[in-house]
Amino acid sequence: MISVDIVVLTIVSIIGATTPLLIAATGELVTEKSGVLNLGVEGMMLMGAVSGVGATIATDSWILGLLCAAAVGMAFSLLFGFLTLTLMANQVASGLALTIFGAGLSAVIGAPLVGKRVHRIPDLEIAGLTDLPIIGPIFFGHDPLVYFSLISLAAVSWFLFRTRAGLALRAVGESHDSAHAIGYRVIRIRYAAVAFGGMMAGLGGAYLSLAATSLWAEGMTAGRGWIALALIVFAAWRPLRLLLGAYLFGIFWIGQLAVQGLGLPIATEFMGALPYLVTIIVLVIISRDSTKFLLDAPACIGKAFHPTA
Repeated sequence: MISVDIVVLTIVSIIGATTPLLIAATGELVTEKSGVLNLGVEGMMLMGAVSGVGATIATDSWILGLLCAAAVGMAFSLLFGFLTLTLMANQVASGLALTIFGAGLSAVIGAPLVGKRVHRIPDLEIAGLTDLPIIGPIFFGHDPLVYFSLISLAAVSWFLFRTRAGLALRAVGESHDSAHAIGYRVIRIRYAAVAFGGMMAGLGGAYLSLAATSLWAEGMTAGRGWIALALIVFAAWRPLRLLLGAYLFGIFWIGQLAVQGLGLPIATEFMGALPYLVTIIVLVIISRDSTKFLLDAPACIGKAFHPTA
């Protein structure tokens, strides 16, 4: 018989596993809606994770650690933006290079930090709510970044589909030439979108090091940046689907750990690969209808903009 406490603990664990994915994917959603494909999410998350720990140790403040992680993620994204938007380098190659560079640089910077623990980001304690049975720990017992992930996705959804600036960003992603012709500053809008995506990726990485583990470990993102990219496709570039997809992956991530903990006769290597296998299967199923897939994707995604005037 599975106790209520175990169920609650599992749900809380799923929420925690989903949060870094949701934060990083929300930023990438805005980037891709502007017509830019940044495959460097994994590298930016790693740099956010290591810089968050380093800044927290140096200042003894997790808030400054988060700010540093966001700034470093943004700086890396602007490097990508300079290469692809100003120098018009290939976006796929530049994104892959950013991931490799971020992985290597984070390992070098983080070497002296291995084994050093930091104070975990504290959970919010809401008087009269946190201590409620079942409901309290599920809805009111999380750290601030959990709520930030949900609020930021809602804010991005509102921005994209309810504001003039969001309309401009989507117009740039759908047809940068037409957007330029009616006066939108395509490069400036894309730089802003890329910077926002980098900031969110840095915060997603910082969640892993400051909230989930309270330490730095080389390669600790374990492919979550790539999963965040896949979630955008899974969600068909729609915020609500992105939320559902992120929590679906969180369920599989925690589920494979639970199965390993129960000692079932299933290879641990297979269970560890299960979340990624499920993601691939889902993407294959979605991509079967290539016409619908192309209709969902921003028309100018991955395409360089060459202003004529």
